Amino acid sequence: MTSILTNVAAMAALQTLRGINDSLEGTQNRVSSGYRVEKASDNAAYWSIATTMRSDNKALSAVSDALGLGAAKVDTAYSAMDSAIDVISEIKAKIVAATEKGVDKTKVQEEIGQLQQQLLSIAQSASFSGENWVAGADGTKSVVSTFVRDGNGNVSVKTTDYVLDTSSTGNVLFGMTSTGTIETTSGIIGTSYGTIGSIYSMDISTFGSAEISMALTSIEAGLEAMTKAASQLGSISTRIELQENFVGALSDSIDSGVGRLVDADMEEESSKLTALQTQQQLAIQSLSIANSSAQNILTLFRS
Repeated sequence: MTSILTNVAAMAALQTLRGINDSLEGTQNRVSSGYRVEKASDNAAYWSIATTMRSDNKALSAVSDALGLGAAKVDTAYSAMDSAIDVISEIKAKIVAATEKGVDKTKVQEEIGQLQQQLLSIAQSASFSGENWVAGADGTKSVVSTFVRDGNGNVSVKTTDYVLDTSSTGNVLFGMTSTGTIETTSGIIGTSYGTIGSIYSMDISTFGSAEISMALTSIEAGLEAMTKAASQLGSISTRIELQENFVGALSDSIDSGVGRLVDADMEEESSKLTALQTQQQLAIQSLSIANSSAQNILTLFRS
């Protein structure tokens, strides 16, 4: 039965066209944005995971920057400690030379005095971004190493710590007062060694053979402590470098994982787009045919 009031064929064709247009719009959005899941309504679970991981990746980017800053601090401290070791070795050589008979110890002390001042200059200059790891009070220096999210969703920032020790066997050249002034009476170089004073303050002008021997002993002890401190700094520097590489790789992995969740498959979407455009044209043609069928009824009333 054909009715001029209810065109069932046109209604069916129109419904089909609407469905195709909706699918086409979604496909065009995915093609233009590159995302399969762009908003929560596309897939709430995947969108939530992707949003959280993108946020974590931004935190990792900040960790990478902090690692670079920490590496600069450690490298500065290591360079200062290495230079100080060279200066102490020079002082050691001068003291050994002073053991020879006939050597003017006053002249030798003038040279040693310049080297002692150089040690102070090294300690004062070894500051990066307001932090000095070779001259400081007892305490802990920290470098951000990573950002962690555990299985329960709790987040935390982990650090690599370096404990400053101002004793003669510690790991700083000099101590530091609470006001930020170098304290020349503590640290490897500043701590007194018996009656001869510290490496920084000793004056060999009047030293006899016993004092010279004690001076050499204190120099050796200082070199041992400084070598140990330089080794610690080198180890931290290596760890930071490894962590930088790991954070970079981890960030790439997170980007890749998020992409697998939410990125559109462009080959698939391209083929869908072509198919839907064809279906749209056919649906329009079908609707046109359904609408024209009503016009055919007019021929029945023509004379």
